[in-house]
Amino acid sequence: MTWLPVRLARAALTMWLVVTFVFVVLRLTGDPAAILLPDDIDAQTLAFYREKWGLADPLWQQYLKYWAGLLHGDFGISFRNDMDAFALVWERVPKTALLGGTALGIALFIGIPAGILAAIWKDSWIDRTIMTSAVFGFSMPNFFLGILLILAFSLRLRWLPSSGSGTWAHLVLPAITLGTGFAAQIARYSRSSMIEVLSRAYMRTASSKGTGPVRRVALHAIPNAAVPVVTVLGIQVGQLLGWAVVTETVFAWPGIGRLLTHSVALRDLAVVQCIMILLALTMVTSNMIVDILYGWLDPRVRVGAGTAQK
Repeated sequence: MTWLPVRLARAALTMWLVVTFVFVVLRLTGDPAAILLPDDIDAQTLAFYREKWGLADPLWQQYLKYWAGLLHGDFGISFRNDMDAFALVWERVPKTALLGGTALGIALFIGIPAGILAAIWKDSWIDRTIMTSAVFGFSMPNFFLGILLILAFSLRLRWLPSSGSGTWAHLVLPAITLGTGFAAQIARYSRSSMIEVLSRAYMRTASSKGTGPVRRVALHAIPNAAVPVVTVLGIQVGQLLGWAVVTETVFAWPGIGRLLTHSVALRDLAVVQCIMILLALTMVTSNMIVDILYGWLDPRVRVGAGTAQK
């Protein structure tokens, strides 16, 4: 774990860059007071709200005040709702976590077995069918797939609701929409990793010793092929919240993705900044967890890191 301080320093640098970039860009896109307040508002009232929201100060002062607040756990106040921005975002997190967790479960349940089967029956009709489906699933835009599912299962068949989050039935279509692209990526990486492992010498040695195909795949191939797949999963978990923005908007799912689109449109700076920090923190944390799992699954990584430091 001697690499941990370096990883933490990189994570801190990444978070600082994200906070700074979002802070500056949001304030260059226009005056939030002019967007949130009526067009016919008088100049005195406009000046009052700009002073109240801290928009009247120079940009560098706003930046220092914002960091001072962050270091004390203060993410600012929502201009639209006059509520604590973190509390407003945090109450949406369970919905997004439910959607993302379900989508990831669907992706793992479909993607890993599909990739393994495609690798075992390489160049067969099974392999070609699975990979064609994977390319289709990966290439299909989320919003388009979501609209197709709504047309088919909500409007045409009337099996499932098209929006909201009241029951488990509301979760089915958005979870499938969000999980399809991830399942396709996992299937492709699982296939490539399994093909590489199946061609190695120790797999031929296990076969010559009389080890059955199921045992070879389960005990030798899958654990060794899991290393690159874990890396992909770590990246995907970080991307999950970003992809959820489109899916939640299409299905009117009340998560942080939908809140982000509304807050960007209204220039609700504190809420947008809070969500972007949460997205960046999720990505950084997932990457650090992947590093730990990578070393646990492949001891050569730990040995190589120790040798390099010596």
